[in-house]
Amino acid sequence: MPQHRVTLQDVADAAELSKAATSYAMRGIKSAPHTQRRVQQIAREMGYHANRAAQVLAGGRTGVVAISASMRDMWQQGLVVMLAEALREHEYSVRIADVDADPHREADFLATVAREADGLLCLPADPTGSHWSELPDEVSVVCIGDTLIARPSAASVQFNNASGVRTAVEHLAALGHRAITVLTPNLLSTPGRAIEDDVLQAGQRTGTTITLQPVPPSSRGASKVVATLLERRDRPTAVMCLSDSSAFGVYRAAREVALTIPNDLSVLGYDDNELAGLVDPPLSTFGWDEDAIVASAIEALLACISGQAPKSTVFAPEFISRGSSAAPPAR
Repeated sequence: MPQHRVTLQDVADAAELSKAATSYAMRGIKSAPHTQRRVQQIAREMGYHANRAAQVLAGGRTGVVAISASMRDMWQQGLVVMLAEALREHEYSVRIADVDADPHREADFLATVAREADGLLCLPADPTGSHWSELPDEVSVVCIGDTLIARPSAASVQFNNASGVRTAVEHLAALGHRAITVLTPNLLSTPGRAIEDDVLQAGQRTGTTITLQPVPPSSRGASKVVATLLERRDRPTAVMCLSDSSAFGVYRAAREVALTIPNDLSVLGYDDNELAGLVDPPLSTFGWDEDAIVASAIEALLACISGQAPKSTVFAPEFISRGSSAAPPAR
């Protein structure tokens, strides 16, 4: 005799909730966290598996969420994995696009795959681009770490980078560095909130000369640019990197020109990649609460998809001092 398939109504009866309230709790929306945990635990114990096909047909949706990011950036790569895992827990199919810090590739993706999705989680290559306005209104968008100028309806998970770069510049200035090279992405972030502006302002406050140097997103690409800087007679004594991927590129370049970190060159990273504590010397960097960032992004996306107003969240990085910075060498 075939075994009875556990339905959402069965879970609702066991939880002593309405079917609608149970559905919300299963999806992690419009209910208290303790209710969500209780209902989801009951569902697991009963062996309930949501019928995503039925949900999609009932709501006229695809059951697909897209993620766009630049995968050569190690931190973005790791965050994408976490986002994809979280989406699959909510029974969404996931489409991932590596836009490789290229606005044209990003625009092409938005014009094709992203249009077929219920939602999009993005770490944008160009948050100022007009291509963001061309997505259908039916696609719910959550921007992580920036604001999409051309799509004001998009939800966002904001990063308070000003506090991070201020701490970094103050740390290096206190060690005695008076000229700092800052490795930045090839593209600026949102005008008016650009992390590059935050760095320059921190330099003015500390009386430190800041030189901005754009680099590719990969460690190998960054190392080629930095190697040229380190071969100059007036080479910097400190390099601050706006990603750990760039910082690893500085390690590579320093090794190639026989400079020792931190005796000859101080290096600070950003994002606390899992390799940051394993390189020699361990990289001083800034870490994020990635679990909380992912949870906030998923919560915002689910709220948008269900027609609810998402909460606004802002995260600040934490300075993790290891062994890659010291006083500048005497010259």
